[in-house]
Amino acid sequence: MCSHLAIGEINSLLELIYSNIKIESQISCHILPLNLMLLKNKKKGGKDMQGSKVYVGNLNYSVNNEQLEELFANHGTVKSVNIIEGKGFGFVEMSSSEEAEAAMQALNDTEFNGRPLKIDEARPQKPRRDFNNNRRRY
Repeated sequence: MCSHLAIGEINSLLELIYSNIKIESQISCHILPLNLMLLKNKKKGGKDMQGSKVYVGNLNYSVNNEQLEELFANHGTVKSVNIIEGKGFGFVEMSSSEEAEAAMQALNDTEFNGRPLKIDEARPQKPRRDFNNNRRRY
């Protein structure tokens, strides 16, 4: 017989369900602790990347594409670099999701040109509204 689940284990299971992470094995008294341990490891930064593009935030405004490419080249092949001018952030695309994840883990919160970098997986760009077509004409 299974013993009662602790509140923390129940909360962890609910988080698992809500974050769409599927348990691929049967839940039993023996497998459940293993799945909970895997969930805790994912929360500590071990998340799987879906793409090879990373967001690089908190950039010094003097940083250029070449400097950022050189920094990321230490962690794999850089496909493209795009700094958004005057905004303090940019995007770096690596040749694989594994290289992107390695660069993200190695460089996040490290200081570059006097500022700690904030690096995360880039989210897909949201479609923009076309304001010209949505104007009311009287």
